[in-house]
Amino acid sequence: MKDNFCIIMAGGVGSRFWPLSKSDKPKQFLDILGIGKTFLQLTFERLNKICPNENFYIVTNKAYKDIVLEQLPQLNESQVLLEPKRRNTAPCIEFANYIIGKQNPNAKIIVCPSDHLILNELEFIRVVSDGLDFVKDKNALLTLGIKPSRPDTGYGYIQIDKNSNGINSEIDKVKTFTEKPNSDLAKFFFESGEFFWNSGIFIWSLDSIELAFKQHLPEVYNLFQNRNQYSTEMEFIDKTYSECPNISIDYGIMEKSNNVFVFKADFGWSDLGTWGSLYENTQHDENKNSIVGKNILTYDTDNCVINIPIDKLVVVQGLEGFIVVDSGESLLICKKDEEQRIRQFVNDIQLKKGDSFV
Repeated sequence: MKDNFCIIMAGGVGSRFWPLSKSDKPKQFLDILGIGKTFLQLTFERLNKICPNENFYIVTNKAYKDIVLEQLPQLNESQVLLEPKRRNTAPCIEFANYIIGKQNPNAKIIVCPSDHLILNELEFIRVVSDGLDFVKDKNALLTLGIKPSRPDTGYGYIQIDKNSNGINSEIDKVKTFTEKPNSDLAKFFFESGEFFWNSGIFIWSLDSIELAFKQHLPEVYNLFQNRNQYSTEMEFIDKTYSECPNISIDYGIMEKSNNVFVFKADFGWSDLGTWGSLYENTQHDENKNSIVGKNILTYDTDNCVINIPIDKLVVVQGLEGFIVVDSGESLLICKKDEEQRIRQFVNDIQLKKGDSFV
């Protein structure tokens, strides 16, 4: 395990989970599932079965340093990599690569978002372990593709190359990446059997990903090679990030590389990007309500998401297909099938009521 490293990306804002998720404490630091652990803690515990404590790096915004260390006391300050600006996933990953490279040039790396739900952890551990074995001696970039259970328009898709004959029954060469499709295209993807959801979880060796940066994102790669020009690490990172493009690892590297493979997996995955996706992946009561809270009484209420502070008594009557979320200082009541408007609500709140509520 000494060569296994893990990068957890924990810098997002998660505005679609407002009002629980706010800029000062986004969803990855919240116990939205009501189980006593945050998404970040669950992600760390899951990957800790594969990667030792000292080989974890959490990449996050400067504002979240203290909360990361509070929630993951197993780590020391040097393992929390602080981004001075949000620059998407490619600079985030190269920042961590730079740190890992100084520690272990033979590293094999798992890159994982901090806020995903994984229901079958044993299968997840098996897939990641087999993936680490696959990339160990290959110049290969491996992504985990999830077998779709429905024609979902909220996920990106990965198409396998059926002419590559497959590496084995579970790993195929990637043919194309496709951004979130419309409903007709999603239906075609689902029925074809050639497309898998893009989980945003990656596995590769340090050598392979650095070669890919050098080939496809040389402007980012070169910025992180200039450490000697700066007197302190903080000055180096601040200056580097100010010059980095805002670009995702998918667009900057994965879509341009010809050595990308997909591990076709099925371990109960969801990126839990919205209240609706939370509803789809949590238990329901006899009236198909997803409820988090200890003191909630419902009457004539069906197919709702209800999330209430543990010490608050709430009575809900006569709602069907609604989201009801109370953060303590803010209350959201919104139709479940119109939750895409939550981002608009957050923007309006900022304009009309200021930043304190978001």
